Amino acid sequence: MTLRRDTRPGPVACLRVLTACGVLGGLLAAGAALPLVGSAGLAAKDVAGVFTDLPPSPREDLLPQRTVLLDRRGRPFAQFYSQNRTVVDLGRVAPVMRKAIIAIEDSRFYHHGGLDIKGTLRALVTNTQAGGVRQGGSSLTQQLVKNILVENAETEAERDQARAPNLQRKLSELRYALAMERKYTKDEILERYLNIAYFGAGAFGVEAAAQRFFSVPAARLSLPQAATLAGAVRTPYATDPSLGEQHQERLRQRRDIVLDRMAETGSVTRARADAAKRTPLNIRLKPEPGGCAGSDHPYFCVYVHRELLSNPVFGHTREEREHRLARGGMVIRTTLDPAAQKAAEQAIAARVDPEDTEVAAEAMVEPGTGRIRALAASKRYGRNPGNRRNGPRTTFNLAADVAHGGGLGFQAGSTFKAFTLATALSKGWRFNRGFATPGRYVPAKGFTDCAGRPVNDPGSEIYNADGRRSPGAYSLSTGTWNSVNIFFMKLERKVGLCPVVRTAKALGITRADGTPLREVPTFTLGINEMDPLTVAGAFAAFAARGRYCRPVAIAEITGRDGLRVPIPPSCRQAIDPRVSDAVNHVLSGVFTRGTMRGQGIGRPAAGKTGTNNGYTSAWFAGYTPALSAAVSVGDIRGSYRHPLRGVQIGGDYYASVQGASLPGPIWVASMSAALRGVPARPFHAPDMARFGGGRTPFLAKAPLADRPRGRRHGGGNGGGRNRPRFLPWQSPDR
Repeated sequence: MTLRRDTRPGPVACLRVLTACGVLGGLLAAGAALPLVGSAGLAAKDVAGVFTDLPPSPREDLLPQRTVLLDRRGRPFAQFYSQNRTVVDLGRVAPVMRKAIIAIEDSRFYHHGGLDIKGTLRALVTNTQAGGVRQGGSSLTQQLVKNILVENAETEAERDQARAPNLQRKLSELRYALAMERKYTKDEILERYLNIAYFGAGAFGVEAAAQRFFSVPAARLSLPQAATLAGAVRTPYATDPSLGEQHQERLRQRRDIVLDRMAETGSVTRARADAAKRTPLNIRLKPEPGGCAGSDHPYFCVYVHRELLSNPVFGHTREEREHRLARGGMVIRTTLDPAAQKAAEQAIAARVDPEDTEVAAEAMVEPGTGRIRALAASKRYGRNPGNRRNGPRTTFNLAADVAHGGGLGFQAGSTFKAFTLATALSKGWRFNRGFATPGRYVPAKGFTDCAGRPVNDPGSEIYNADGRRSPGAYSLSTGTWNSVNIFFMKLERKVGLCPVVRTAKALGITRADGTPLREVPTFTLGINEMDPLTVAGAFAAFAARGRYCRPVAIAEITGRDGLRVPIPPSCRQAIDPRVSDAVNHVLSGVFTRGTMRGQGIGRPAAGKTGTNNGYTSAWFAGYTPALSAAVSVGDIRGSYRHPLRGVQIGGDYYASVQGASLPGPIWVASMSAALRGVPARPFHAPDMARFGGGRTPFLAKAPLADRPRGRRHGGGNGGGRNRPRFLPWQSPDR
């Protein structure tokens, strides 16, 4: 940037000119916007002090700018702003734009010291002859001061005071302008003015205005475009081109006034000005949506927004974090993978319609880092329009927890059996170790929560998925592959309820609503309401050999000062790597010998289905060494009042929705596409010396069991004093 300081008179010289010309007391009354000193009760001897004993220049807070979200490839997908502004150096503004704004607002800008008597008198004559405002009476520096004072105002009363058309404000503004002329070069003042000015159509600053009006950067503005923007500054609301043809016609008239003035001052030739006046406005309004409703990936956007406002890493207090986000100017590189995001969105859209009251949501997480690669849901995001033409929307972040904009979640069902499996393996159980199971089970004794309290539930009865009371014998492997409820209830009692809860907590399991986990006998059957991201993060730890990483959506923040701050993963070793290897070995069998048999993705994968009591919701959570994902399906109106029985979803009829019938296929389709081009890697082989072998009593084989049934049991309400509660999900009319 080239800084320029032309010779200009100081404030005392300006005062002498004013006094000599006899105009100091009359210009304001004549409409030239100079203070009527006499009417303020100032004697001539007091005037010198007003203009020589100057205050410091006004406080200049950082201007609000846009905060932009980028995906992992550096492409923007959302932005936040209180004012749509991008601050640029003067060198990044086309010279013709600088000439245009100076010609119309302050043609003697480089030749005065902040108060231009000659320009003020000229503006008075011109405006009187024209019968309206064609030229500005205040210097460009005075206008900058006014904008700064308005921007600094914290209340509406302070803003009104900064705009008040009275003598006191004009005197204060003029004194500040003279102080700024002492502090800054002319180019520095011009740069500040071009960045703070409002141009209309929601565009603050010349860069945002150039992009908004013409879809070009300020550095590439042409003569007609520059004149148009310069003309908009004085009356940004009356000439707002987004408000219709009448406003655009006023803007065209203002543009032509600027072009005439540029010709008069010699900024351009008369021929160029006339040629520019003959061109149409060619307004090409570029949409600048702010917030998550206008984002291409709104659910991921909501997660990032909530993280910025809630995480102490981004500010000590919520007020500090809100202020930082409102002032903007940050570039936030997120962890979003556009390929994975597209895969999740398309897999869901192919099977669940936005108009369905049943909703599907999916989260994808990278094992070993916790980086969130995708957050998707079947509902369109946003508030419902009055006409409902696009179907019901939601403002809940369906793939995340309440802290990140989500709802209360759905009970996770049999996906929680993975935590009981891991606990048993950590306690020395082998793959083939097992026991006989009865046809029914009552959790009447042997269950203690982590506070040491008995939580037995003698009023509950647990059955397997088919509701039959036939007994069977299962091992860790076969019990998991067949998702046998009674086997896992008894296994949980043998290894201890509290150790299972601790395993789940170590893997990041928390309830979607943020309340404490319900430590009841049916914990292993997934009676806690969860969100897909939390479940995907927990299963990602199995893929990472027991290393749990807190899900993270932000990879790097670049501040308005250009300083880059990387956000490293937050990880810990949650379970023994060898135990994790053994879990992976067993859960891999779900695809080859269990409830997802025949639905693989052509590479090593492991996972667990989940279906709840009465088909209130259905899940699938699975992973490869490269990616973990969890899918939930339930009715947004309330899962207990509206179970997934006899429903039509995405145009297909389901007598009942199970983990393998809808969430599973969504997972398969999304993971297949998300991992396309990613080399397949196997899981670490389990330590067979430690986990191989074992004995299982032989009994008649019980039926395949994934969905829980029975009068009361943990796959649904937990029984007894843990009866189901309706979930206050957002209704379609919100």
